[in-house]
Amino acid sequence: MNSTESIPLAQSTVAGFTSELESLTPVPSNETTCENWREIHHLVFHVANVCFAVGLLIPTTLHLHMILLRVMLSIGCTLYVVWATLYRCALDVMIWNSVFLGINILHLSYLLYKKRPVKIEKELGGVYHRLFEPLRVPPDLFRRLTGQFCMIQTLKRGQVYATEDKTSVDDRLSILLKGRMKVSYRGHFLHNIYPCAFIDSPEFRSTQMHKGEKFQVTIVADDNCRFLCWSRERLTYFLESEPFLYEIFRYLIGKDITNKLYSLNDPTLNDKKVKKLEPQMSLCTQISMLEMRNSITSSSDGEDGLHHFLRGSSSTASLPMSSPQQRASAKMKPIEEGVEDDDEVFVSPDALKVHQLP
Repeated sequence: MNSTESIPLAQSTVAGFTSELESLTPVPSNETTCENWREIHHLVFHVANVCFAVGLLIPTTLHLHMILLRVMLSIGCTLYVVWATLYRCALDVMIWNSVFLGINILHLSYLLYKKRPVKIEKELGGVYHRLFEPLRVPPDLFRRLTGQFCMIQTLKRGQVYATEDKTSVDDRLSILLKGRMKVSYRGHFLHNIYPCAFIDSPEFRSTQMHKGEKFQVTIVADDNCRFLCWSRERLTYFLESEPFLYEIFRYLIGKDITNKLYSLNDPTLNDKKVKKLEPQMSLCTQISMLEMRNSITSSSDGEDGLHHFLRGSSSTASLPMSSPQQRASAKMKPIEEGVEDDDEVFVSPDALKVHQLP
């Protein structure tokens, strides 16, 4: 009797378990549309997605594009974390968006650090704003250029910066910050050097392939002067690692040589006139100052050759010129380099190919 009663009991238990299992197992449906839509999520969820959309729609041409993008992504991730914690109670959504929020905050902090205002020394501000800022050199790059291997030196009135046939040209490259310097050859005045101009740019350009050369002119402080001085060897190594800045230096030194050539033709040319002439100058007119000085001394009588050159320069400066190259003496030869285009220095550092120093 006990066995007979136990059989229906077992069958009822199995039937009950089967019905419960069938209720838990999803039954496939042939319908492709949802009949029972869930309720709309909280407003916080939709605001978060609006922030994502706004961040992705920010145009890349905007100056602060990346910073604004990271700000909007951070706000969106924060709202997602709030929504998942308070309204959805979804631990996985909260964790993932917390990770994304941390990544965006770190990237935003890095971008803000790069955009921080870089303080340039007041004494160097004139050089940066006059020479480097118009060529789109970032302040942090200029600070690296002037903060590691250069120094500011002083010359009192009458002190000599370089003496012809004695001072080596291999040691330094300098920019005049304050005062005025006078350039002469065998006691004959050639031209002045004014603030924000290179002191020895002709020698720097002309002797890159020849070591051990001497100055062909004498440079004397005509006033109390202060100048920024780089070690030439260390500057060369630095420019090899910064191709964008290397192109900037090529342009600035070439333009400075051109300014000095104009000054040679007109010794009365002052700083204001130089500023007016700068837009008219082209790097095609760059002529080696050292070759020009050597052409003066290569004549049989150095003094007669100098007087002849000075007379020719004065008479030539008073006549209309069809091209700047006609200002040079017949013995002068242009620098043996390719013609430089001013637009070359306006490319971004990332797009610039690595150039090797000659």
